Amino acid sequence: MKKIAVLTSGADAPGMNAHIRAIVRTAESHGVKVVGVRRGFAGLIEADFIPLERKDTANIIGLGGTILRTSQSEEFLLADFRAKAADNLKAAGIDGLIGCGGDGTMKGLHLLHRDHNVKVIGSPGTIDNDIFGTDFTIGFDTAINTAAEAIDRIRDTADSQGRVYIIEVMGSEAGFVATMVGIACGAEYMAIPETLTNIPDLYKRITREGKHKRYIVVIGEGDEVGGAVDLAALLKECYNIDSRVAVLGHIQRGGKPTVADRVLGSRLGHGAVETLLSGASNVMVGEIHGQLQFTSLPQTYERKKALQDHLIRLAEILA
Repeated sequence: MKKIAVLTSGADAPGMNAHIRAIVRTAESHGVKVVGVRRGFAGLIEADFIPLERKDTANIIGLGGTILRTSQSEEFLLADFRAKAADNLKAAGIDGLIGCGGDGTMKGLHLLHRDHNVKVIGSPGTIDNDIFGTDFTIGFDTAINTAAEAIDRIRDTADSQGRVYIIEVMGSEAGFVATMVGIACGAEYMAIPETLTNIPDLYKRITREGKHKRYIVVIGEGDEVGGAVDLAALLKECYNIDSRVAVLGHIQRGGKPTVADRVLGSRLGHGAVETLLSGASNVMVGEIHGQLQFTSLPQTYERKKALQDHLIRLAEILA
């Protein structure tokens, strides 16, 4: 291979810039040129390519977001637009593509490989940590640390006022963020998609030590009750319990990546290039038990990544 491309797709995640930097520098060590695709698959369709060299990735390792920008492209699900993207890659002399993002990114890469035999490697970048084939995804560690800092601040107010606070964190289909943050911040209750939220049980817990006891509930946005606002409404309607709601939202995505995300992004970027140059394709490079692992792209979005039972049990015991 003489030239490869890299894109970031879907939602941004802290550590993506470290990932881009590692790809450029690893490719350079092999004498391979790198092209950046701006705005994810949308940029691939429009041939929005820019050359990336060592100087272009200087001082970006500590930046949040992604210098290549990102988007969610519904057009890429259509065969005609994937054909256009493949033609653009061929016209630019690009021999392989590395994509960093969530399950939608992995699916898009697979379809491009299946339909047009483009050499592709995926790397997991999402704060939800819900991609099968890796222990942790790029951006997850930063997100949980950002959320934990916010909840620690809220706890000060909750302690002072003796109120119930319901704090919503991200995780549309998985409770990794809510569980880890809840344990780390000493939350009294965690509501996650993997378990049913028992409203009567929550009421008993809240009132167990008196109505003026501070109580912190962490809820994932994908919980079956619908989120923090809905849970607060249920407590008010069923038990006349007033609570305060804090939806952390996209504050969890931004900011400087933690050391863990910088190292993970760098390692997976290096591994993605080495894997692509080895001739492999249609796989995602992840990290399991400290070792690089390779998972076929369809498995990454077809198989559900399970939240570890021991974390669920620990959260229940410590709450």
